[in-house]
Amino acid sequence: MARSPSGSWSSSAPADARLRDRLIVGLDVDSTRAAARLIRRLGEVVRYYKVGKQLFVHGGPDVVRMVQAAGADVFLDLKFHDIPNTVAAAGVEAARLGVRLFNVHASGGLAMMEATAAAVARVCRAEGLPRPQIIAVTVLTSLADRDLRQVGIASRVEAQVVRLARLAQRAGLDGVVASPREIAAVRRACGPKFLIVTPGVRPAGADVNDQKRVMTPGDAIAAGADHIVVSRPVLEASDPAQAANDIVTDMAGGAIRRRRRT
Repeated sequence: MARSPSGSWSSSAPADARLRDRLIVGLDVDSTRAAARLIRRLGEVVRYYKVGKQLFVHGGPDVVRMVQAAGADVFLDLKFHDIPNTVAAAGVEAARLGVRLFNVHASGGLAMMEATAAAVARVCRAEGLPRPQIIAVTVLTSLADRDLRQVGIASRVEAQVVRLARLAQRAGLDGVVASPREIAAVRRACGPKFLIVTPGVRPAGADVNDQKRVMTPGDAIAAGADHIVVSRPVLEASDPAQAANDIVTDMAGGAIRRRRRT
């Protein structure tokens, strides 16, 4: 998704390009060199990448710049969670780095999310920067009801996800990270324009690894996800480009099913 002359993100790309834009591949590798090699192998198939904690701690902001130099967008997946001033300052630097999307933990609270949204909007206006989308992590896809009870949360996963999604929307954030299983509930609670980025996506027959709430790419799109995040099924494939193409094909089928329902 390209930036418009006004500095905002434009969605004027052809339909097939927009569908590919909904796939975010996680660069969950241990070096900048490995990330660059994967980006070269994927070529034009993937134009949107997630940079998470491991790679960012290894390579820092230069990793983000490397992805951008390859013509791709960046989802900075650092899950900021701290006092409001600290998270707001980190969000400002993410905006200055030019990422398209970054996230915070909704459990950091309303004040933290409001401060971050306000600070980022203010700096982007003052410095003429495109405003990144800001989303909140609700409940990690590695957690189930039992895990929540262990940390003192009595609610079931879906109820907690919806509660945090509403809080993020109230704070002025653009959307949330939510597992495929909670997409429909978040849509009902927050409406059609609220961004839902969905990890825990696995092609049919793939190993679910440490994920507990999973769905296929096509089913996630059919359920209403705006973007899906996929890492190991692409990274560990013998032909990553073909694996990514197969995922996009499955997503296309999901998009058709969703249009028929709506």
